[in-house]
Amino acid sequence: MQDSTVPYRLTRVGVVMTPEPGEPNEAEGVLNPASGRGPDGELYLLPRLVATGNVSRVGLARVVVEDGVPVSVEREGVVLEPDRGWERGIGNAGVEDPRTTFIAALGLHVMTYVAYGPLGPRTAVAVSTDLREWIRLGPALFRYEDALDTDLNLFHNKDTVFFPEPVTAPDGTECLAVLHRPMWDLGETKPGQGVQLPAGIDDPRQSIWISYVPLEAVRADIGNLVLWEQHRFVAGPRYDFEEVKIGGGPPPRRIPEGWLILHHGVTGVIDSAFSQQQNVNYSAGAMILDAADPGRVLARTPEPLLKAETEEERSGIVPNVVFPTAIEEIEGRLFVFYGMADSKIGVALLERTGDDRP
Repeated sequence: MQDSTVPYRLTRVGVVMTPEPGEPNEAEGVLNPASGRGPDGELYLLPRLVATGNVSRVGLARVVVEDGVPVSVEREGVVLEPDRGWERGIGNAGVEDPRTTFIAALGLHVMTYVAYGPLGPRTAVAVSTDLREWIRLGPALFRYEDALDTDLNLFHNKDTVFFPEPVTAPDGTECLAVLHRPMWDLGETKPGQGVQLPAGIDDPRQSIWISYVPLEAVRADIGNLVLWEQHRFVAGPRYDFEEVKIGGGPPPRRIPEGWLILHHGVTGVIDSAFSQQQNVNYSAGAMILDAADPGRVLARTPEPLLKAETEEERSGIVPNVVFPTAIEEIEGRLFVFYGMADSKIGVALLERTGDDRP
């Protein structure tokens, strides 16, 4: 990996969504949106809506654009609720932190989200043609690989997102690829078990991994989209703003150098996986992954592109959080939508530095 920076910058534009007063589904914030273009050509956010008791739903909101800049949203209801048994537990429930990728090879929007069920956070997959009606495919299932000396299905997993285009997997087949972030502390599920690491991994901090899904199998049966294989470590904490852990953000975006990844880096002290964190600081960084081998990092930012500095980013349900989850092109410019302190949704302009390429 080249120890170099990434030729992009983020510049704040403003706040596009705040909790609606008196709306019970938003009592504890609106945050961390997915995004996509509907069949009508309009741009939509799919925000995480948090009700009292940390119960999350996924909403739909049309983005209002003025002079080429997203300025607000118009709500269009809820599209996903924790109404399946595996999305609920005793005292907890939620469908959280959606990421949506339109995969042209399938003609579908593919959503990954966190089902906050009886054993904690688990990645799940749903698909849609219009962003409004979603078909659940169920929890992600990791094919066993003996070389890892572990079963990835044992671990909580979050921050998952699909690439928009097929890639070549390590075994040479045409595949869809997905980034994810396993959480190695089995004590979160069964007290006393502690941290268990895969073979070849000696850093217990949460890191970004990649897995693959054979495209031919998915075309034969969309249900195979949840069967992930060929798991590989991609990147772990490296710089000061990533000291505690890192995790993926919006869908990877193809750029001249490869795949642009916006990720979050975390400092501070992490509480349990079941808690709303109060002693952490989330910042946004970036990486470039190899176009031919997206499991290989070519470059990454030693400093964050965006960190919690404004009042909206520093004060909220979880203070000091900048959490990017969506990138969209609007009138020729790229905008990043991000969660602000787990309470509101902000937007920033994503620009190349040093030249005029998009």
